[in-house]
Amino acid sequence: MKAMILRRTISLSDCDEPLECIDLPVPEPQDGEVLLRVSVCGVCHTELDEIEGRTPPPSYPVIPGHEVIARVERLGRGVTRLKAGQRVGVGWIHSSSGDEFENLSPDFRATGRDVNGGYAEFMTVPENYAYPIPEVYSDAEAAPLLCAGAVGYRALKLTKLRDGQRLGLTGFGGSAHIVLQLARHRFPNSPVFVFARDQAAREFAKQLGAEWAGDTTDRPPEPLDAIIDTTPAWKPIVEALACLAPNGRLVVNAIRKENQDIQELTRLSYHEHLWMEREIKTVANVTQFDIREFLPLAAEIPIRPEVEIYPLHAANQALVDLKRKPVRGTKVLVVNEESADC
Repeated sequence: MKAMILRRTISLSDCDEPLECIDLPVPEPQDGEVLLRVSVCGVCHTELDEIEGRTPPPSYPVIPGHEVIARVERLGRGVTRLKAGQRVGVGWIHSSSGDEFENLSPDFRATGRDVNGGYAEFMTVPENYAYPIPEVYSDAEAAPLLCAGAVGYRALKLTKLRDGQRLGLTGFGGSAHIVLQLARHRFPNSPVFVFARDQAAREFAKQLGAEWAGDTTDRPPEPLDAIIDTTPAWKPIVEALACLAPNGRLVVNAIRKENQDIQELTRLSYHEHLWMEREIKTVANVTQFDIREFLPLAAEIPIRPEVEIYPLHAANQALVDLKRKPVRGTKVLVVNEESADC
């Protein structure tokens, strides 16, 4: 099978081709696992964190990719939930303890980091961590729902927002453009305020229904009850805290933060940013239950992710574009063209 592999950590500021395209044997499903023929795989910012060493794989080489849409090719012994030919998705959680807090468990294994992921024609996964995909979505549309959408859903739950309260989104890429659509459905009386450096991203947010959109350093017309941060930087954290109302909550939806602007934290003022019972909550991974809850909800709304298509062999270009260019929606790799429904 064709696969894009990562052999070592490397800075994407210095390297345009972090992944290598090679031929590998098709993996065998173990007991309780399914073999998947991958159709498409979304490209997530967490792949940048893996490649650049902020959340490095435990061993090399590894196949990245954790926003996977695939067809069940073969069943391992004991599989009962899925059937051959079924369309399923795989997210960041490849396997874990199976309990309510499996996202925090030491048993947590990440798809495309701790085990091989979806930048390949085939992959394996335990059947409990492969999810039926609603028919309303094409493969390419469905891919970002498995991470950007599902983790965004978890982040929105962690805000504890009530209908009518004001929500902010800082950073407006793959996850936030889905969360905006989700928030407008679940909290129809809650205005959404978007912070983004790129003017095109701000216009895109308004098109999707944002009440207001400004730069990261701008102040919204009124204090916000909750803000979700999806950026890789520290400056938006400090700026967001200054926009929170008393008792407001900042939810940081990021696996890791980059260190280029970590000095921004020296600007933190207890009185301005933290006092009045403001709080910070982080999102740690995602559970199978988040994904199972979110997918039918996304189809009911329906959420429409914006996607940009690349072929598998252009995975390096997709990653470099994600690192260096403004983001609109989610980038998606077409892995098996004959089976992908784009």
